[in-house]
Parts: sequence; structure tokens; C-alpha cells
Amino acid sequence: MSNVPSDLKYSKEHEWVRVDGNRAYIGITDFAQSELGDIVFVELPEDGGEITMNATFGTVESVKTVSDLYAPVSGKIVEINAALNDAPEKVNESPYGDAWMLVVELTDASELDNLLSADEYTALISK
Repeated sequence: MSNVPSDLKYSKEHEWVRVDGNRAYIGITDFAQSELGDIVFVELPEDGGEITMNATFGTVESVKTVSDLYAPVSGKIVEINAALNDAPEKVNESPYGDAWMLVVELTDASELDNLLSADEYTALISK
């Protein structure tokens, strides 16, 4: 069974969100990284750009496939995790810790209401 921390929100596309004030940390779930296999490259947008809910913001490349990353919320990118450029395997090792991908300033906090709780996400991936 995948690790699904209860303090995070989740998208149906397997991204997670940790809210800290008006900022949201975004990454991919333990389930997503386990399905992808060994991650060899992470492509993220430029710092200072914008992401829009449900639009793609980057890609994750594994030995098996390339997957698009979908924004679970909209916002202005205030930080990217540059460490993933040199160590993309962190996504496999610590999907909820060291391998966060973006920090955004939320433009519409009500979008968080569209995300799944840990229980709802667990039900989704258990199907």
C-alpha cells in the first residue's frame, strides 16, 4: 500500500499539495513514483512563472516512460526545487519530503476544495 500522508491534499493526477499560509508546496505522490519506476529526469517550469489548475507544468521521466505533471492549483511560482536537476532519484526516495517540486503563491485558495483528502485519494488508488 502506498504512503498517503493525511495532512496533504491530492489531485486525481497523483500530485500532492501541502498548504502553508498562502503558499502551496507541490510534488508527486508515492503511488505515482512507484508506478513510474526509477526517475531519471524532472523538467520544471521557470521560477517566477505561473501555473494554472489542471494545466501541465512539467514532466517526470523514468526509465519506463515520460509523464506530464498537472497543476493541482493555480498560482505564481515562488520557488522550484533545483536539487531535482542533479538528483531526480529523490522523487523515488522521498516523494513527500526532499522531492517537492514547486512552491506557488495561491491565486485562488478555493481551488483547494476541488482536491482529494487522504482518504479519498487512498480510495482512488485502491481501485
